[in-house]
Amino acid sequence: MARLETSAESPVPVRVVALRIGEWIARLGEIWVDGQVAQLNRRPGVATQFLTLRDANANVSMTVTCPRGVLPDSVTEGSRVVLRARPDFYLERGTLSLRATEIRPVGLGELLARLEELRRLLAAEGLFAADRKRALPFLPRTIGLITGRASAAERDVVENARRRLPGARFRLENVAMQGTNAVLEVVDALRRLDRDPDVDVIVIARGGGSVEDLLPFSNETLVRAVAEAFTPVVSAIGHETDRPLLDFVADLAASTPTDAAKRIVPDLDEELQTVAALRGRARACIRTRVDRETELMHGLPERLRRAVRGRLERERHDAGALRARGRQRFGGLLETARSDLVHVRARVRTLSPQATLDRGYAVVRRADGAIVRGPADATGPLRVRVAGGEFGAVADR
Repeated sequence: MARLETSAESPVPVRVVALRIGEWIARLGEIWVDGQVAQLNRRPGVATQFLTLRDANANVSMTVTCPRGVLPDSVTEGSRVVLRARPDFYLERGTLSLRATEIRPVGLGELLARLEELRRLLAAEGLFAADRKRALPFLPRTIGLITGRASAAERDVVENARRRLPGARFRLENVAMQGTNAVLEVVDALRRLDRDPDVDVIVIARGGGSVEDLLPFSNETLVRAVAEAFTPVVSAIGHETDRPLLDFVADLAASTPTDAAKRIVPDLDEELQTVAALRGRARACIRTRVDRETELMHGLPERLRRAVRGRLERERHDAGALRARGRQRFGGLLETARSDLVHVRARVRTLSPQATLDRGYAVVRRADGAIVRGPADATGPLRVRVAGGEFGAVADR
């Protein structure tokens, strides 16, 4: 199909644009479409019936027309269907619709198979991983609650939570919990609560229902919105046997709305009993410690006396041992010094000139005091020193 060449000076009429769009759409031919019936208009006596087909995972819808015999009686608003249709573009109104030639309701078995396939896909992406789960706050400031208006689930959560913690605060978001708008309303409420800094935990609660009624809580858009939330999310959908995909991605999956109330706030009476028990244990521990210390103080004087006497006895024994070791050491040193002195005295005596004289030798000096070392030196009067004393002598040549 050739491209339209236009400009501000040479525009094309609206009909030309509409014709070209209709030609392009007509080239699609027949297609199979999956969706959810959002609105259904069965007009008695009219050959053509109208319905609005909505995407289950997005806020997108289209008008569908079909002959009376094509639309099964079992199809109602909220039903999942697969239809074969040809896109039509109406030139006069510039609108797009589908003209269905066959409509097939999606059975429960097929729905469950699709949900299982979606569960495996999301699990493979890691949306259900345990390490993504966040712990719930012990004492939330405000609890965000997404539920139906004046529903039993709302009453179960609020009343049971306030029975456990009378001061529990809630921010309620009442939305559709089933039907074609449920997913979008729940996701919008979730995002509003997630942006509120005072909301510490978000509870999505709904009572029991059929598989079809609980389908919004297995919707991929809702599951991904919960995975992206920064605030911990608690799933409280249906009864214990109901397991929508929301349970897998939530930070905590409660079996029922009542169970969710018990999990999001502590029981004040139980906590007070725990505090009282801890206070009693602390007091008993302190009393035991004081009694033990009192007994120790009563026996302290006698223990001190025994300790002092023992210490003095040890010190006296140590002092006596040191004194004996000192005496022994000092005696040894004196004996060694005495022995050394005897040997020194003997060496001195041996080397002394007096010892030489005692052996009969004499020292001869002249009058000037010079020692006579040879006969030539012996002149004039002499002095002779022997062991017993000195006497004078004259050299005789």
